[in-house]
Amino acid sequence: MSHDSTAAQDAAARKLSGRRRKEIVAVLLFSGGPIFESSIPLSVFGIDRQDAGVPRYRLLVCAGEEGPLRTTGGLELTAPHGLEAISRAGTVVVPAWRSITSPPPEEALDALRRAHEEGARIVGLCTGAFVLAAAGLLDGRPATTHWMYAPTLAKRYPSVHVDPRELFVDDGDVLTSAGTAAGIDLCLHIVRTDHGNEAAGALARRLVVPPRRSGGQERYLDRSLPEEIGADPLAEVVAWALEHLHEQFDVETLAARAYMSRRTFDRRFRSLTGSAPLQWLITQRVLQAQRLLETSDYSVDEVAGRCGFRSPVALRGHFRRQLGSSPAAYRAAYRARRPQGDRPGEPEPAVPVTGQQGAPAGLSGPGPVSGPAPALLHEHREGGVPLQSRRAPAGAVGLLPGPRSGN
Repeated sequence: MSHDSTAAQDAAARKLSGRRRKEIVAVLLFSGGPIFESSIPLSVFGIDRQDAGVPRYRLLVCAGEEGPLRTTGGLELTAPHGLEAISRAGTVVVPAWRSITSPPPEEALDALRRAHEEGARIVGLCTGAFVLAAAGLLDGRPATTHWMYAPTLAKRYPSVHVDPRELFVDDGDVLTSAGTAAGIDLCLHIVRTDHGNEAAGALARRLVVPPRRSGGQERYLDRSLPEEIGADPLAEVVAWALEHLHEQFDVETLAARAYMSRRTFDRRFRSLTGSAPLQWLITQRVLQAQRLLETSDYSVDEVAGRCGFRSPVALRGHFRRQLGSSPAAYRAAYRARRPQGDRPGEPEPAVPVTGQQGAPAGLSGPGPVSGPAPALLHEHREGGVPLQSRRAPAGAVGLLPGPRSGN
């Protein structure tokens, strides 16, 4: 689905510079980048498939820094072009960045800013979003990245509206995607935008992938909290919330426990986790409901009460919105996939798995992380108001959590 935004309208009104060509796609590579993500735009835009009805792009592979570029497995790459070639491209793709903690080269950031100013479409796949954010191109915009890195992106660049539920976000002239396979989704979306459904479908058949995937990253979200939260004063409040999910309380209760006003608490909570506290709390209750549906024989009504929902209707509504399934259907599908004879054991208490000294996993020190997780969902979706983004078309999310997406 899509939602018009001022940025998208401005992008449509802005003309491409005369020296740039719409059909030219520049892919910006850096040393240390994962080879799979790097290869996605090279395969989509760099191979002539006109015989299959796919319009041809002209690909320019550019080194974002001095080479040779070392990638996954110790391979060395030599890009045929440098940063100067970006000046000819109508689309610039950054497929990955080697480290979410280190700054990209300033020369590459300058090249991206110039390209954007001259009307080029800028695309960040997976951790490539960090390069776009460092260039200031995501300020005030909706964006996504791999769910695992979304908290860091939101914390480091608070002016970016990070939504880790999305497979990709199209904000007109700046686009971002989640990890690995979602990069293919976004590249297919670009082909669809440029040349229509038929061309995108033909390309998808060649790549042996679905032309459109339904749902988002929700089912891949890890059940842990950002490690940075352990050193923050709000950690105690978050720990209390996770230990009392079976009780009915709201964000005002959490703000009071933190001795903060609601506004201050919302701001501090978002800066720490990248999530609005209300949506985080709802997501924790849904995750707890999942665990009980998987491991107990409680009725749906009992599960709702043990997860702090005011009614079974509230549980069903939030559960369906987040997972695309009713609680009963989720449980049936989960059990159908389990080995014969592997039945739920005794009901688990509605208390999250704890780490050291009773703190929820992910809040304590070293050790395996196994507690429930924040969805890190942006408040622009609260109350059913969509974020300014274009998401993979709506459809039923698979009833069962799928395998984790790679990075």
